[in-house]
Amino acid sequence: MRFVIALMRHETNTFSPIPTPLHAFNRGSTDGPLHGEDAVRACRGTNSAAAAFMDLVEGQGDTFVMPLMANAVPSGVVTAEAFESMAATIVDAVREGCDAVMLDLHGAMVAEGYADAEGELLARIRAVAPDVPIAVSLDFHANFSAALIDNATVIAGYCTYPHVDVYETGARAARTLMAALRGEARPVMLWRTLPMLTHMLRQTPREQPMKDIMDRAMAAERDGEVLNASVFGGFPLADIPHTGLTVVIVADADRADAGRRLLDDLCGMAWERRADFVFPIEPMESSIARARAAEAGPVILVDHGDNCGAGGPTDEMTVLAEVLRQELEGVVAGPFWDPAAVAHLIEAGVGSTVTLDVGGKTDMPALGLKGRPLTLTGRVQCITDGHYQVTGPMFTGMKLSLGRTVVLDVGGTLVVVCEKPQEPFDTGVFTHAGIDLSRRKYVLIKSRQHFRAGFEPIAKDIVLVAGPGVCSSDYSLFPFRNLRRPIYPLEADTTLQAA
Repeated sequence: MRFVIALMRHETNTFSPIPTPLHAFNRGSTDGPLHGEDAVRACRGTNSAAAAFMDLVEGQGDTFVMPLMANAVPSGVVTAEAFESMAATIVDAVREGCDAVMLDLHGAMVAEGYADAEGELLARIRAVAPDVPIAVSLDFHANFSAALIDNATVIAGYCTYPHVDVYETGARAARTLMAALRGEARPVMLWRTLPMLTHMLRQTPREQPMKDIMDRAMAAERDGEVLNASVFGGFPLADIPHTGLTVVIVADADRADAGRRLLDDLCGMAWERRADFVFPIEPMESSIARARAAEAGPVILVDHGDNCGAGGPTDEMTVLAEVLRQELEGVVAGPFWDPAAVAHLIEAGVGSTVTLDVGGKTDMPALGLKGRPLTLTGRVQCITDGHYQVTGPMFTGMKLSLGRTVVLDVGGTLVVVCEKPQEPFDTGVFTHAGIDLSRRKYVLIKSRQHFRAGFEPIAKDIVLVAGPGVCSSDYSLFPFRNLRRPIYPLEADTTLQAA
């Protein structure tokens, strides 16, 4: 058999002021997507669904083509040019003929003209290959329209956050697809989106309220009650009509009733716990003062308001300014996105003492925020090319790049400034520059949950800091216009009938 395998991932924060063009779709050292053998080499041996697809296909003696690997850091709406180019590349490969398609997608991509870009992609594939089976691996933060469900054969989602089971998710989707191709299963999909915006700091299946819900889904799939069971926390920073918590069940046609019962159980559990999915916000100054009292480090300070893993520009400097004001010692902070500052520091050279404005280059008009640079004086300690390979459990083996990166020593505080935004889910963002995190009392990063994959093992304590930005957990700040309403907790009296 011949398979088409493709990877196209982007999580779109519709409140981000930074559009996402085609050249942004590679987190490594090159610009733009990879194709063919370059795409295969970049994915092979990594913790990705695409790698699982390749391994399974080759393991059974079949062949595949990989027309696209396109993976962008979360940011604003994907440009029409970028989406059309990527979609056409995949559709053209399917048009040439195949027995099945396996897609490593995100599920929360919004492109110009398409609130559900992945659903549009699948509809286009269906237009040229109406009967081809399609397996899709999706991120835990996927949002769903009917187009995404109606045009897929099998869907499986990550069961973890941080996402450390990406390869296994691809394998779960692929196994069901292969069973269908062999005539051993007849998959039918059952799904429901609940009228609730969960807070991303309360979504993780590692803890309640999500843990029991995800455990029930995983047990049902493991025990053969259904073919696949996935609970999606959803991506709440997308102002589109189908944002919300979604449950997707893939059942065998002969056991569809069991799938419906499981769907009802999982949705009922989530809805009953809706108040527990709301994150209480502590004032930023109080969080940092609490961290200041810590006796031992490393203490991980997590600025979750400006996290590029959820679409923030990572150049908001308010939290660092407060850390410096409260005189925390032994700090490493970053990486902060500021290509202009990087160029200035590189021109000055290692060992130079420089005074310059860092960050604050990005206005965020959706929330009425103006960029405010932070003036720093320090010595250029280190300059790197920003390349590193992930060694932690999330996307293990992937080669990533911060672009050119500079470490600025500001009175003992190390500030890492880079050309390309990257969420620090792996310690490589610091260690590639020779920074020994065990010798730092405080590590200030911009993240939300993914940092736990790489940083939790070294942390003596973790303090969440509610800095300003387009990733804020205060939903009252966002001018939502396109959500289905009513929706909890924006309307506290929302009923389940709103679904």
